Amino acid sequence: MLLLALLMLQTAPAAAPATPDLPQKQLDECLDLAASDPQRAEVKAVAWRGEGGGYRARQCLGVAYANQERWSSAAGALEQAAREAERERGGSAEIWARAGNAWLAAGDPAKARAALDAALASGSMTGLELGEAYLDRARVRVAAKDLEGARGDLDRALIDAASDPLSWLLSASLARLQGDLKRAKTDVDEALRRSPDDAAVQLEAGNIAALLNDEPGARAAWARAIELAPGSDVAVKARGALAQFGAEQ
Repeated sequence: MLLLALLMLQTAPAAAPATPDLPQKQLDECLDLAASDPQRAEVKAVAWRGEGGGYRARQCLGVAYANQERWSSAAGALEQAAREAERERGGSAEIWARAGNAWLAAGDPAKARAALDAALASGSMTGLELGEAYLDRARVRVAAKDLEGARGDLDRALIDAASDPLSWLLSASLARLQGDLKRAKTDVDEALRRSPDDAAVQLEAGNIAALLNDEPGARAAWARAIELAPGSDVAVKARGALAQFGAEQ
């Protein structure tokens, strides 16, 4: 484009700058505020909604709720935003995916599954975003005890979200639950390679090592999990696991 511009006659009129997408700019600003100050973002989103902000205002409201861990409110707002976006022919897939995450955090896997199904059914998601949606639906299926369905979603997630250590961690955990220890070891090793300082990864590495009768490996992984997150639920689980070997941490 620059070369073409240089070749044009100097008397040619300059192209007018593109008109900024004001609603999208407002959404971006509101989402930035939701990340730094979710309570202020909530107030802003409610006011924007009253001024005709449409689904974007409700989307920001849902994210503001989520960042305050008000999961049911977040899920409800995001689901409404997704439905409004569909009516307005806006991009609804990402909003449905966010709603699914919020419903899962709220402890409602059935609604989470419906929202994630809607996100994937849109056909508009690609790349990492698509992989993360499959990953989230796998989490929902595990919660619903649908391990076979979860394996299918995780295998699909690993195509597009292989860069996310959580994909490998959840795949390893699922393989352990299904009794496939070879797959579990391979996948947890990949999670460790990508995120060695994640206490949850170390915990799972210890769980798998114990099932493989690798006591030194299990001890080392669980001790590392405690070291990384001493006051966490992960550390509690690691200490309990170490107790089977008569170890105290």
